[in-house]
Amino acid sequence: MSSPTVRWCVLIPCLNEEAAIQGVVNSALALGVPVIVVDDGSDDRTPDIVGAMPVTLLRHPQRSGKGGALRTGFHEALRQGFDAVVTMDGDGQHLASDVPHIVAAAQRYPNHIVIGARLIDREQQPKARRRANAVADWGISWACAQPVADTQSGQRWYPRAALDLVDLPAENFVFEAAILIAASREKGLGIASVPIASRYYGEFRISHFSPVRDVARITFYTVGRIMHYGDVWASYRRSRASRPVVFDAARVT
Repeated sequence: MSSPTVRWCVLIPCLNEEAAIQGVVNSALALGVPVIVVDDGSDDRTPDIVGAMPVTLLRHPQRSGKGGALRTGFHEALRQGFDAVVTMDGDGQHLASDVPHIVAAAQRYPNHIVIGARLIDREQQPKARRRANAVADWGISWACAQPVADTQSGQRWYPRAALDLVDLPAENFVFEAAILIAASREKGLGIASVPIASRYYGEFRISHFSPVRDVARITFYTVGRIMHYGDVWASYRRSRASRPVVFDAARVT
């Protein structure tokens, strides 16, 4: 299902995902595009499982966090000459069946990052997580100076202009927020979303995301970027002036 004009791959960062990783990678391979997996220092069977599959596997000898894994994957995608990357988490929360819709949105909005936004079955999200995500959406949209749906989703289409931001000085889960903000403010990219299901049914391992530590890190970073770019209230008004761009098969809003 490769685009005739854009060469892209799937990138899967993972850490201790032996229970899910084979299914995740197989579903990505079924899309018919190359797959890059970055193992962030797993101490279970994850790298052994992935190593037997027809993918590019990169391994960190020590854990560097999700930001470090994404950075390694972006560098590899650029080295291999890809024009764009679709990211998926390794725990099974993201479905490869949503990727064609994300690619279609990217074709409709070529100068955009596209987020698989968890707008369907939102009651599946734990209430505390839902509240934290809402606060993050509000703040990161302000820093981006445009409305963004589900800033915390890890299923995304990153075009080449976003990949060029690979060396942003941000780590762990802050890296994904940093990419959105810098792509918006420094590259002039828009951000669109495709509705996907919220999947919190208990079959996934405990999240590596810390609601206290990582929310604090993202908050401090976001506030700093809002102040850095200036025009604070103008940026806020732009973030609230319209609804996020949401694309699905039936309509665009």
